[in-house]
Amino acid sequence: MTDKTIKRKHYMLFVAGGLSVILFLLLFNKTVDYTSTNDFCNSCHVHPHAETSWKLSVHHNTPSGVSVKCVDCHLPPEDQTARFLTRKAYHGFHDLYAYLTMDIEQIDWAAKRSVEASKHFVYEDGCLKCHTNMFPSTLNEQGSLQHIKYIRDPENNSCMQCHHDVGHYRGETNLLAGLEETVDPTQIYTEPAKVKAFETFEEQIPGTAVSFKMIAIPGGQFKMGSPADEPYRERDEGPVRDVEVSNFWMAEIEVSWDEYLAFFTATGSQGRKEAVEVDEETDGVSGATPPWGAPDQGWGKGTRPAITMSHHAAETYCRWLTQETGRKYRLPTEAEWEYAARGGTQMPYFFEGSPKDFEADGFIKKLFGSNKEVINQYVISHLNSPNKTQQPDAVEANPFGLKNMLGNVAEFCLDYYDPQVYGKYPKGVVKNPRGPRNGMEHVVRGGSFRNSPKDLRVAARDFTKTDAWLVTDPQIPKSIWWYSDTKSVGFRVVCEYNEEMFTTEKN
Repeated sequence: MTDKTIKRKHYMLFVAGGLSVILFLLLFNKTVDYTSTNDFCNSCHVHPHAETSWKLSVHHNTPSGVSVKCVDCHLPPEDQTARFLTRKAYHGFHDLYAYLTMDIEQIDWAAKRSVEASKHFVYEDGCLKCHTNMFPSTLNEQGSLQHIKYIRDPENNSCMQCHHDVGHYRGETNLLAGLEETVDPTQIYTEPAKVKAFETFEEQIPGTAVSFKMIAIPGGQFKMGSPADEPYRERDEGPVRDVEVSNFWMAEIEVSWDEYLAFFTATGSQGRKEAVEVDEETDGVSGATPPWGAPDQGWGKGTRPAITMSHHAAETYCRWLTQETGRKYRLPTEAEWEYAARGGTQMPYFFEGSPKDFEADGFIKKLFGSNKEVINQYVISHLNSPNKTQQPDAVEANPFGLKNMLGNVAEFCLDYYDPQVYGKYPKGVVKNPRGPRNGMEHVVRGGSFRNSPKDLRVAARDFTKTDAWLVTDPQIPKSIWWYSDTKSVGFRVVCEYNEEMFTTEKN
């Protein structure tokens, strides 16, 4: 064999070896990439808080749309190559062994979700890689002090001590957070308010310290819908009809968290029983199951409007309130809602101004902005609070004394939605009209903090979108109590009026 032949064989072996190494590295990298995907992680991690609670966490459902991957928290950063690969191999074999040999139902998952346990599979190098600024402008004083302690003594402080719930939403306990504060027994109402005339009164929920104002709305006639020449008018807002409504009371503000949580604490199911039971004989209403997400979105509770509950939950709340007070509470009909929202006016809004004045249409308005001064006095909208609800006293009331009839949160109505319902009413003045008694979706009115002025006109109509509002709900079947994918809808209650209630009171 000649030297030339030997060199050629060595060259071929070298090339083959090089190609094998390259192919191995390519396959290795693809394997590493594939086994680092969320889908692959979830194929082994079948514990009850793997995928569902992660999708509800602030790391997945972020305002910016950036979603953190499982490996971003549960492995060291990839730029620490050797450590990343060794820890990946360790966790991989450990998880595979557990998956093949252990009974999933027998594992104490609650113990594994503790702060101490999390230190074994959450890597703070990953936290620090993403959160490079430990003192953002949104950090409060307490947070700043904790971050200083962490920097000074990282061995004895941990990100998990304060941020244990950001990767996987813990859920149920957050709804009632802060309610354990002691209430003075002398502030607890023992009976509902005494109502002796058709006038505004302060309702009291027995057994609680919660009260709310009910405004007396005198009945009358108005033109329901919008005229054909109203800017931004939609087809389902007509034809305009002459409507008469009877006297009723309407809540000054949208049902607040204080009010809704009084219902939740009194009736809430401790498990996940997705059915409602109403027993009129025993005067009992079973209420909502605990929510999977933080229903107040972290914006605060108190007198802010309650959000994320379903239309079914709102109606159940009304039944409970009726039983507690002895007065008939319910959601408003669409006619009652529009009559109350107009406050005796017949303009696009209950205040002066055209939607064209406030909407940022056209190049000039988009460049320099629209006229916001007037609408911002009365409406919480995309113009002054695009990201969250506000307290009801942030705006002025309408002529009837009602706040947030437009904006802040959109409001459920009693009626099912029908885009052609106005045309189906009988001719002449229609008294106390009701929409269809059955259907798929319910009417929603008033618009929210997310809407611009054109959708906040008094006549503007909308409806529930049940399927779209439950897309990320992890339950099967979907919850009948809480919407997982909308945070801009709430409700307001009305109380029915009749002369007999005063006769009964006098007797």
